[in-house]
Amino acid sequence: MDNNSEIKYIQTCLALAEVRLNRGPGSEWTSYDFEKVSDAIAEATGVTLSVTTLKRLWGKVKYNNIPATTTLNALAQFAGYTDWRTFKLQQTPLSAVAATTIQAPVFHEPAPESQGTVPALLKRSSWKYWLLALIPLLGIFYLVLLSNGKPGIPLNIAAFQFSSNKIKTNGVPNSVIFNYDAAAAGSNDSVFISQSWDVSRKMPVSRDEKTYSSIYYEPGYFRAKLIINKQIVKEHDLMISSGGWLAMVLNKNTSPVYFKSDEVLKDSFVDVSEALLSHYNIPLLPAPPALRIYNVQDLGDFKNDDFTFETTLKSGFHQGAAACQHVSVLLLCKNDVFMVPLCAKGCVGDITMWVAGTYVNSKKSDLSRFGCDLDQWVTLRIEAHNRHVRFLVNGVTACEVNTTHPPTDIVGLQYRFEGTGAVKDTWLRKGDRLVTF
Repeated sequence: MDNNSEIKYIQTCLALAEVRLNRGPGSEWTSYDFEKVSDAIAEATGVTLSVTTLKRLWGKVKYNNIPATTTLNALAQFAGYTDWRTFKLQQTPLSAVAATTIQAPVFHEPAPESQGTVPALLKRSSWKYWLLALIPLLGIFYLVLLSNGKPGIPLNIAAFQFSSNKIKTNGVPNSVIFNYDAAAAGSNDSVFISQSWDVSRKMPVSRDEKTYSSIYYEPGYFRAKLIINKQIVKEHDLMISSGGWLAMVLNKNTSPVYFKSDEVLKDSFVDVSEALLSHYNIPLLPAPPALRIYNVQDLGDFKNDDFTFETTLKSGFHQGAAACQHVSVLLLCKNDVFMVPLCAKGCVGDITMWVAGTYVNSKKSDLSRFGCDLDQWVTLRIEAHNRHVRFLVNGVTACEVNTTHPPTDIVGLQYRFEGTGAVKDTWLRKGDRLVTF
């Protein structure tokens, strides 16, 4: 099959994935969105596609080649098919062309940095061609609407039941048993359980069954939901705590690699070193592994609109694909997050941050003070008061923003490193109350 035909199939599959993700058009996604997309695909398929790989697929990063078969298989599985070959066998050339009209690069000349990407390889066609493509496109949208919700009599929410039980009090992996009663749903209604705030990551369940089990491989706060068609009929909070400091490396094909506490906890800091990664046969080159360090727990009344947070960290590895030493520090909140970037000084031209509804991109804002020498200890401080947030790096103000989302509770921390990473001197304060991690 020629590359043009393969590209059309890829575009169709991307369009179906966008529908399931329900995050708007991929052309408008930020790095934060791609992180969430990576998490969603990993949860649904067991395969972790990196943010860079996803940006290549959606045309955000220059790439001239057709993606690897393993990548395409994961994309097809996320769209609801067994694998890539099965997906292609169930498509028609016309429907493949129709789906490409969803992507912005088809209608506009590609930006200079997008030349050579998969979406940019699509050529513009005449208006008659697009008119022909519109008919099957409308059919696709109709089927999508049918599969995601059906109009009818409003549901009696009291007729449904939904609860969950964690197998372990703390730590991961942790299995959760969801108990539900959806017998009140009609025979033609679709029943789903969503395990997190992102309802696009919902899993279909039987109306006649009572139990659904799932494994959580990473700690965090989740709001589980029972959904009938598109209506959330029941929901409840679900906290998967880390049981203290927890370090892991994400694995593309299996569950994460978890490190023992005595391997990473030193006298006064948490450290995942090159020696430890080598002990687990985890290579750093050519591409470093995705290291995650967590501390998720019930912190009580710590709202994200009024607090002071400080942490000191370093990366230490800057070879190969880790030359930029990208680090993200996340304050995990109920249904929200603060995501703060740090990187090598020369890489500040392409970083983003998310602060409880406020998005800041270095393309349009000066985030240069988030660039630092991560071979040395770097101190990040966050001060929030009345929704005004100030970020300081090594004592110097790096950025100030106002949050837009309603205040919610802080529930923990997550650090994202490329390769090695270490954390120390971490605390959270509100008034006279202090929590030291």
